[in-house]
Amino acid sequence: MKILILGRGVIGTQYAWAFENAGHTVEFYVREGRKAQYDSYVNLELWDTRKSKKDRIVKEKWNIVMHEEIKENHDYDLIFISVNPEQISSVVKYLAPRVGNATVLFFSNIWQDPQLAVQPIPRNQIVYGFPGAGGGFEGNTLYGGWYKTVQFGTFESQPSKRDLEVRNLFTQSGFKIIVQKDIKSWLWNHFAFNAAMEAEVLKSGSFKKVISSREALDGIGRNLKEIIPVLKARGSKLDLLTKVLSILPPKVVSFIMTHVVFSPKSMAYALMAHNHFKVGYAVEEIIIAARKYGIKVPRLFEVENLITEQ
Repeated sequence: MKILILGRGVIGTQYAWAFENAGHTVEFYVREGRKAQYDSYVNLELWDTRKSKKDRIVKEKWNIVMHEEIKENHDYDLIFISVNPEQISSVVKYLAPRVGNATVLFFSNIWQDPQLAVQPIPRNQIVYGFPGAGGGFEGNTLYGGWYKTVQFGTFESQPSKRDLEVRNLFTQSGFKIIVQKDIKSWLWNHFAFNAAMEAEVLKSGSFKKVISSREALDGIGRNLKEIIPVLKARGSKLDLLTKVLSILPPKVVSFIMTHVVFSPKSMAYALMAHNHFKVGYAVEEIIIAARKYGIKVPRLFEVENLITEQ
């Protein structure tokens, strides 16, 4: 399969490396002027949970191919999109006249209706999924990693031929597929959790400070409890994680996150510590929705003035 990764981001770069190692051809599209800014290689330091514990750390200088345009007569089989949610509309606008016959994989966090967000790209060429990866760039070095599982879903009664081809790509590359029956609700639940996390990052200043603080982790649980009525007002079902976090007392949530999810020696802690993602957009979108439905989210309102400072 010939694959084009949109952007040289954290998620796309990691899966691109996995695809290339599985025998596929991978290239990157970057915005005009970015080739001169980026080196023609990436230094990788990855946690690869597809491998045994002793072989999980990957350190490699990886040469990549970048282009600053997408030709209308390209021969890509798959275009891989994993961008920040606020970038989706501009990416779709640019890509729509250039998509050709390629399958387009949306592998991003999203708060819009996923089917509306992709217009005017033909719906029958879209595949929806979500990564199990994270990390961040520091200079030209990508400190990242992934879990073995990836999420997929469809709005049709059965997965299409394109769905199955993309899922097969991941399976052949060593990943395990988890199918979400209600992919829209799943994406919205994940977006809500991100907003709960981002609110604490706005207050503390970094992801690393949040995952190192019991008080901040306690705050994530409290933030999520406020956001749940917004999810319900939008017609979203609550997934298992959201239900559990909403039922447990915030201090119990922070204990689990401190000692299990983000224990200092865990991969999750290492990935989040290198996360330098600009925060605020998810919080802002939740606040807009809360006001629309007349729902009070006082903890998010408290950090609203910090968003413009980021």
